[in-house]
Amino acid sequence: MGQEPAWQVQDAKQRLSELLRKAAAEGPQFVTRHGEEVAVVLDISYYRQLTGVEFELDFKAALSGARQDEDELADALDEIVAQRRADLPREVEMGVDG
Repeated sequence: MGQEPAWQVQDAKQRLSELLRKAAAEGPQFVTRHGEEVAVVLDISYYRQLTGVEFELDFKAALSGARQDEDELADALDEIVAQRRADLPREVEMGVDG
């Protein structure tokens, strides 16, 4: 394999649109800092092909897909809130010195 396309961080920031176009058209684009590779920009279809991940951000599905331990935490918090409601309202003394 030949020389990999490399972009210094500053150039990548200033020419982001071009970097994205090249990633789509030419393949992975490497970003360097002080001559060391720190990141790679991939076209999303290539990323999905590499990882086998077909995901589409579905906010509603993400929120409804809570894990069991998160459900237990939510139940515990609901119980605490219900208990606190029995304590409310409270009288607050506003002391005035003098």
